[in-house]
Amino acid sequence: MVATVVQKEGGGGASGHGGRRRRRSRTRPMAEINVTPFVDVMLVLLIIFMVAAPLLTVGVPVELPKTSAGALPTEAEEPLTVSLTEDGRIVIQTTEVPESEFLTRLRGIAEERADNKVFLRADGAIPYERVVQVMGALNNAGFADIGLVTDLGGPTLDGPASDG
Repeated sequence: MVATVVQKEGGGGASGHGGRRRRRSRTRPMAEINVTPFVDVMLVLLIIFMVAAPLLTVGVPVELPKTSAGALPTEAEEPLTVSLTEDGRIVIQTTEVPESEFLTRLRGIAEERADNKVFLRADGAIPYERVVQVMGALNNAGFADIGLVTDLGGPTLDGPASDG
């Protein structure tokens, strides 16, 4: 007896592909953007700026008096900051200056600067007479735009400041 094997033309599967399915040789481009690396970088930058921001202020410890006045608008050039500490020291930006050299240094700084804006930070325990003397020296050196730096939340003339 001779057995003959008859093979169907399709190779035996119901789909007619011979049991193999061919995939396309091309893959589709991914249409979604992976934002995880972007979020990671932004969080790291946020942490860096949160740590660095307090270090950008002038680092002379002064207990500022409180007032109800609003803040001054900011300028493009960093304003000059003069601080009077509780023990009577005079500090320009972060450099302590002897009183005998104060006016000379101010005049030199005034020649180099484009604007004549200066912020005066005086400790609340300093006598008003001393603050006015320093303001006079600033004006004498050529700084006519003097802003007194205070903390917010102080009393107003119509009563204590409200928290809301």
